[in-house]
Amino acid sequence: MAIKNGIPEGYSTITPHLIVKGAAKAIEFYGKAFGAEEIYRLPMPDGTIAHADLRIGSSLLWLADENPQMGNMAPAGPGSNAASVVLHVADADKVFARAVAAGAEVVQPVTEMFWGARFGQLRDPFGHKWSIATQVREVSPAEIVEAMKRMAQGK
Repeated sequence: MAIKNGIPEGYSTITPHLIVKGAAKAIEFYGKAFGAEEIYRLPMPDGTIAHADLRIGSSLLWLADENPQMGNMAPAGPGSNAASVVLHVADADKVFARAVAAGAEVVQPVTEMFWGARFGQLRDPFGHKWSIATQVREVSPAEIVEAMKRMAQGK
């Protein structure tokens, strides 16, 4: 693996690392829902997964089973999350529908948003929230600020 400026080849500056209960099932789900390709898997002697690299589009995602001894905990339950993943795709509606068919729960249906994206949110079966987005039109920062003001005023 080549390294450039301290970053391994194929990685970006930030790599999400999700902790789940049932990483093997999560790898299968992310493959069905988002087209994830498993690159690498490091199994523990008990069969859990200490680490896995998945590729979704041009990005890498790290994944591991919960391991309380190492301080790695999955979301506490439905509705709890400290972060979410935003997945930019060519067709948000198609990817969103595929994820729901694979078992994701709809949090917010795909809708055209004031910042110019078709955008929806779902929760995967492992408790993580995913935002699926397709930018469909260019909107300036000033237009976004004005649209946010109108939304906040209920207009």
